[in-house]
This record gives sequence, structure tokens and C-alpha cells, in this order.
Amino acid sequence: MRFMMLMIPKGYETAEPGAMPSTEAVAAMMKYNEALQKAGVLLALDGLHPPSMGVRVSFEGDKPKVTDGPFAEAREVIGGYWMIQVKSKEEAIEWAKRCPASANEVIEIRQVQELADFPAEVQQALAGFPEMQSRSRREA
Repeated sequence: MRFMMLMIPKGYETAEPGAMPSTEAVAAMMKYNEALQKAGVLLALDGLHPPSMGVRVSFEGDKPKVTDGPFAEAREVIGGYWMIQVKSKEEAIEWAKRCPASANEVIEIRQVQELADFPAEVQQALAGFPEMQSRSRREA
């Protein structure tokens, strides 16, 4: 099972462009990332620049609308993520609990939808997309 662990740092929604974590925080996180890698569960990870450097594309009306960050209505934003492959939700939770996060950070864990999660008719419709089929076989 694949899970995405989303880091949600409180206050990041108003961070200035180019804001970076402390050297100590990065060092602690690198040790954690190394543990994920050594355990063979890490598929991907990345940190994200603050929303002040991003854009949002919304789809209200006839054509897409692009809004530059920061976003006034944002209360929680993603600061980074890990994609892991583990045997259960409980194992994903155990990995998240080991993260050297600070008191202002939250990790949200979401299971990735796999092809097998969809009804048979959707699986058949996706049969023409080999990348979906090969990904599903790799994860089985």
C-alpha cells in the first residue's frame, strides 16, 4: 500500500518567499529520511517552497483563473511530502510518529488510490493506459 505523508507546518501559509527551515531541523529530517530509505519504504520525498512563491489555478466559470500566492484564504498549506510503501495504515502511522516534527507541524497521512480500488468498469476503461497497469502490478 502506498501512503502519502503530508507535512503541514502552521504559519507556513504566510512565510516569505525563500523561507527555509533551520540547519538543525534539516539535519534531523535528513536522519529521518535516511531511516525511511534504509527500511526500504521510501518512494519519494520533497519539501515545497512557501505559498508566497506559488500560484493556484481555479476552474470557476468558463476558463481557468490563475492567482499568485500568498493566498489570503489559506489556513493550512503543505510544506512537503513523503511517498512511502508499507503493509498497512498502522505502519504508515508508526513512521509518521517517528518524524522529528516540531510542535507547530502536523502530518496528514493519506492512502494513494490504486487501480484495484476502483470498480471493474473503471479498471476496464483504464486498460488502454499501460502506465496505470504497470504501476498496479509493481504495487501488488
